[in-house]
Amino acid sequence: MPPSHQDERNHLRTLTTLATYLWPSGEPGLRMRVVVSLALLVLSRGVNVLVPIAFGRAVDALAPQGGTVALAAVPVAVVVAYGTIRLLSSAFSEASDAVFSKVQGRAMRRIALEVFEHLHRLSLRFHLDRQTGGLSRVIERGTRGMTFVLDFLLFRIVPALFEIVIVALILWGMFDFSFTAVILLSLGLYIAFTLLFTEWRLRFRRQMNETDQEANTKAVDSLLNFETVKYFGNERHEARRYDASMERYERAYVRSEVSLNGLNFGQQAIVALGLTAVMLLAAFRVADGAMTVGDFVLVNTYLLQLFQPLNFLGFAYREIKQGLTDMEAMFRLLREEQEVADRPDARPLHVGAGEVRFEDVRFGYRPDREILKGVSFTVPPGRTLAIVGPTGAGKSTISRLLFRFYDVGAGAVRVDGQDVRAVTQLSLRNAIGVVPQDTVLFNDTIRYNIAYGRPGATQEEIEQAARLAQVHDFVLKLPDGYDTRVGERGLKLSGGEKQRVAIARTLLKDPRILILDEATSALDTHTEQEIQAALKDAARGRTTLVIAHRLSTVVDADEIIVLQDGRIAERGSHGALIAADGLYAEMWRRQSEAVEAAEAAAAAQAAEAAFEARAKAPA
Repeated sequence: MPPSHQDERNHLRTLTTLATYLWPSGEPGLRMRVVVSLALLVLSRGVNVLVPIAFGRAVDALAPQGGTVALAAVPVAVVVAYGTIRLLSSAFSEASDAVFSKVQGRAMRRIALEVFEHLHRLSLRFHLDRQTGGLSRVIERGTRGMTFVLDFLLFRIVPALFEIVIVALILWGMFDFSFTAVILLSLGLYIAFTLLFTEWRLRFRRQMNETDQEANTKAVDSLLNFETVKYFGNERHEARRYDASMERYERAYVRSEVSLNGLNFGQQAIVALGLTAVMLLAAFRVADGAMTVGDFVLVNTYLLQLFQPLNFLGFAYREIKQGLTDMEAMFRLLREEQEVADRPDARPLHVGAGEVRFEDVRFGYRPDREILKGVSFTVPPGRTLAIVGPTGAGKSTISRLLFRFYDVGAGAVRVDGQDVRAVTQLSLRNAIGVVPQDTVLFNDTIRYNIAYGRPGATQEEIEQAARLAQVHDFVLKLPDGYDTRVGERGLKLSGGEKQRVAIARTLLKDPRILILDEATSALDTHTEQEIQAALKDAARGRTTLVIAHRLSTVVDADEIIVLQDGRIAERGSHGALIAADGLYAEMWRRQSEAVEAAEAAAAAQAAEAAFEARAKAPA
């Protein structure tokens, strides 16, 4: 199908979708507002076509008889009627907008909420593949496009076309078809030229939007990674990337503006030709006595009145078409299928003792690359299972499958004997608490971030969770205490402080199953030991999965499994695995040697510093 036909189909589908929000089922009040608004709009345009007639009759009434106009002959009633008609036209128009505003506002709110909720229902894979800056831009433009389409298409363009038809019939009835023909020909040329020229100009507008979105995405990505930019001193590199996008935007902008000047000139040329033709036609009729001076004014006023709302036709056509395209992009998000969705017969998870079982699980993020290759294990209720192994072995994938960010390719994941694919995602995730390796906080207060684990928790409960995570005393030392804002993604806090807030948040949730994904990786040894003790207390009575790279954090686990190349290479307790002298024992030796080397280097550095201090001390 040709692109233009496809675009037309997309625009029609978008308008059809939009109509369902403007005529909402189950809300008779909003439907009544639509009816009243449209009735007021018709009244506004109907009254508006009477304005030139009143103006023409006032001119005729004031036409001098014998060279002067007597005061008593001033047509007060006609002039007052003219002013009243103009006032009523404006009043009906504004009332129509006012009545419809609630319908429009409710539609924007419903669409924005549906898109927002749907985005949260989409899979992790979707969000990893999309850029946040570009995604937010799609939603922003979609809602803005909807406002523009409604304002201009429903309340400007359609009423203007309705008014053209009425005026054409009035002129035909009052005079003859020649005036109607000239006006319709002029308006036809004007509309055709505007639409064709604007369609040609749209390529520049598209380029502007594409480069604008590209520049915005780069800016957001760069600012979110502010620290990384600083680490490598790449400010100039980021500025060059951003400026390259803005340079392309500049070129498209200049072309768009220059072509707009050409559009404006062409429109005014058609208006001038139409007015000239109508004025000549009317002037000859006045000279022949077939028309009055008031009729001459009436015809020209009608033509100007019809052209006036069409002055913005090119702009409106472009923006309406762009608005429909932006809305289509937003509605396309709503049509994005959920990779992980609840089954129609899904039931809430019945949380029992908290047993977790993986049964011959196979999974790959891509069909041609399998990550887990038949993994099976069971975590008895209240016990702790540690999962270790080299990078890329599939450790974090196990937690994502349990949390059901993805569905297994084969096999099954069960919680208390229930396949996680057969229960609702919300109930499953309510039963699981996760402390991830990469902690991300909301740009809000520490209180808000901890309370996110259980919105509505009391201050005492928040503080108790903070104490368990060894962060309460730190918070009290801050000037604003729990009201301290943590900054974008928590950048105002250190890695260890962020991790402790995340641990407090999960402890407040009080889940039956606990996943610690490198939960203490960002902490120093002393703090790690304190939090390990707190986590051990928090894990008591809960089923716990510990995903770790640092083996010193898993020595107390009830069972340790060692993943290698997507398979379980070894399993057993810490002591049994050391005695087996296999992969785990080799990893333990390497890490122990690295720790000893680091401690020796630190001791040597401290000794050197002490020696230098003594050497500088006065004798």
